[in-house]
Amino acid sequence: MFRLIRRVVGGLFALVVLYLTVTFVQVWWASNQDDQTPAAAIVVLGAAQYNGQPSPVLKARLDHAAGLYDSGVAPTIIVTGGKQEGDRVGEGYASYDYLRDQGIPESALKVEVEGTNTYEQLSASKVILDDLQAGSSIVVVSSPYHSFRSTAIANEVGLAPHASPSAESSSLSALGRETVASSVGRIVSFRRLANWMN
Repeated sequence: MFRLIRRVVGGLFALVVLYLTVTFVQVWWASNQDDQTPAAAIVVLGAAQYNGQPSPVLKARLDHAAGLYDSGVAPTIIVTGGKQEGDRVGEGYASYDYLRDQGIPESALKVEVEGTNTYEQLSASKVILDDLQAGSSIVVVSSPYHSFRSTAIANEVGLAPHASPSAESSSLSALGRETVASSVGRIVSFRRLANWMN
């Protein structure tokens, strides 16, 4: 009996390791892809800002989104992200101001100001696109290591995503965190995972 239990436990452990390994490869592969398929909108996922000034991570995302817009990838940029505790300005508004100052027309910018995680930001972006009756195709701009999970979440909320990450490097630890989050999210749903993490 003990031998049977040990075999079952060993088999389950091997399956978990295999699942995590496959997911890691998917996360790593997605981090190295750049899909600039024309879409209804470019969605820039939020990142830290400091008193209205985008952090280097957020600036890299915004600069990349501006380049996509200038290349005609999409007619609209949706910038996302709410306020963190103690913030005077939210991520979405900081991003809006930055892109406007870079010459992106105000008419091309839409702002999401409540999302505190990727799921909320992409869900709100879906509402914005529905209101615009613009379709559901988007190009998601985030950090490379985040490409796999962000497109999986976008699919879950009813969007048709392509990922075009900013020009950043992805550390092994960042890829590892995304592997765990993606693995769990695919099992329990990304909506439930976002609720747990809030």
